[in-house]
Formats: sequence, structure tokens, C-alpha cells
Amino acid sequence: MSDAPTNEQRKSKEFDPDHFRMTIGDHLEELRIRLVLGLLGFVVAAGVCMCLKEPVMRFFLRPLMNALASNKLPPQVSFTEVSESFTVYIEVSLIVGTAIASPWLLYQIWQFVASGLYPRERKYITKYLPLSITLLITGMVFLYTVVLPLMMEFFLSFNYGPAFAVGPAATDVAATTQPAVVVPFLHGDPPNPLNGQIWLDLTQERLKISYNGDIRSIPFGLEGVANPLITLSQYISMVVRMLLSFGVAFQLPLVVLALVRIGILEVQTLKRARRVVYFVITVIAAFIVPDVVTGMVALMVPLVLLFEMGLWMAGRPPAKE
Repeated sequence: MSDAPTNEQRKSKEFDPDHFRMTIGDHLEELRIRLVLGLLGFVVAAGVCMCLKEPVMRFFLRPLMNALASNKLPPQVSFTEVSESFTVYIEVSLIVGTAIASPWLLYQIWQFVASGLYPRERKYITKYLPLSITLLITGMVFLYTVVLPLMMEFFLSFNYGPAFAVGPAATDVAATTQPAVVVPFLHGDPPNPLNGQIWLDLTQERLKISYNGDIRSIPFGLEGVANPLITLSQYISMVVRMLLSFGVAFQLPLVVLALVRIGILEVQTLKRARRVVYFVITVIAAFIVPDVVTGMVALMVPLVLLFEMGLWMAGRPPAKE
């Protein structure tokens, strides 16, 4: 057994963890180095995201804005606390920064863990870790591009009909003798609005007025009993929670493979229990996406296919060591 690695061995591209063993002090020093390097990568990525505030927030809000616009609602969210907008901006920057820096973070974790694993264990990790990361990213992309727009469209289009009046309907006859005020309909804002000029922006479904060089807007909704008032923090929290849920749910093939390889279950047992598994998948999909018409089905179908993919992977003979 050889001694602890030297600096030359650490820098060598042919560094092999099997050639030596680290002492406890060496492990702690290695852990410190990896933590510092990982933290530096995360700080850089989060800093870049903070500088790109507008594109990052627009990326998160785009599915909601598109659904609001398609339902003729003002594409705008609200916040109920003074610091809510800033807090959400920091939260989103940190989350996106973590996602961008994740390959670097995983590399640092692998460099620390690899020296403590047997060759067979390292072989399994290097074989299936890329698939796990691919499934994680696929689940998040699938949510953002397919499920989230369907969910937003379904929920925002659901309403209870026109608002009702309390008491008998009445008509103001005097209104017919008054001159009508006609607000111009524009697709956007006029190039040089006059002070006090009023117009209806059809692209944003807002009534706007020019006031002392600034444009003020009044959002309005449909004539329904209920109109949405969506807060920024609630929407971002929902999207982040669902991104993580979809990323974890798409690890199903590897879970099936692990259960079979460890010996907890057999492939034939899982095949005979397909109906039970499909029912469990339906319950999980309903829990993650509480939308029976669109979102739940959009998650349930990929999970069923991923389960079948796991059966296929588990049914293949393991590679020779």
C-alpha cells in the first residue's frame, strides 16, 4: 500500500484512486478544496444570473404570460409584500445558478467520492450518472414546454360565467344623452404619447394613460364571477416545486433497475404487477399535477413509458465485470 498522493499525482491526468489510500487528514483537505472550488463555481453562476435579471425572470414567467394573453387577461403578476419581488428575484437567481453550475458541482463531488469507492462501484456510477442527469433535465424540460403551458391554459380558462348583479337589473336612461367617450384601440403604445392621452393596448389587455412622461396602466379582466390575481412568489414556488418533482419522477427507470439489480424485486414480478404500478403512477401524477384533464395525463403517460424502459433495462443481462 502506497502513501498519500503528492501534489504531482493530484495534477496528473492519469491519477488513479486505486494506487493509494488517503489518511483522514488528506480526506478533510480534499473535501475543503472541493467545497471551495464548488462554491466558487456556484457564486460565479449565481452572479451571472443576478446580472441577467430580466431574461431569467421572463424565462420563468413565459408560460404564465402566454396563458394569460391567450385568455384575454393582462399578462402581469402581483406581489403583496414590499420585499417580495426582490426576494423572488434572489431565489430564482440562486436556483438557476445552481442548475447552471450543477455539472461543475457534480464533478467536484465525484472527484472527492471516487477515491473512496471500489472499481466496481465507480464503474456503475460513471455508467448510469449521465443517464440520471439526462432524465433529470428531460423531466424539467418536459414540464416547462408541455405540462406547464397546458396547466396554465386549463386553470385560467376555467371560470363561472358572467358576473351577476345583486338585485334587479337597471338601465340609466340619462346615459343615452351624454356624449360617448371612445378610447382608441392600439396594438402597443403610441410612439410619442401626449400628456393625458388614453388608449387601450390590445397586446397587453390594459387601459393606459400618459402622465407626465410616464405610462400608467390599468389592467382589466373578463366579465366573470372570478378573475385571477396571481402573486409572483406563489407562481415561482409552484414552478420550482414542480420542476424538482418532474426531475425526480423521471428517475423511474433507474429506480426500477436498482430494485432488480439489488434483488428486492424481479422483472417478472413487476410485469405481473403492471396494473398496480400503473395505478400508483396515476396517483403520483395526480399528486404532483392536480389537473385531471391535461397536466396529470401529460405526466402519467411519460411515467408509464419510463417504467417500461426500466423493465427493459432490468431485463437485459448485466455487463461482465
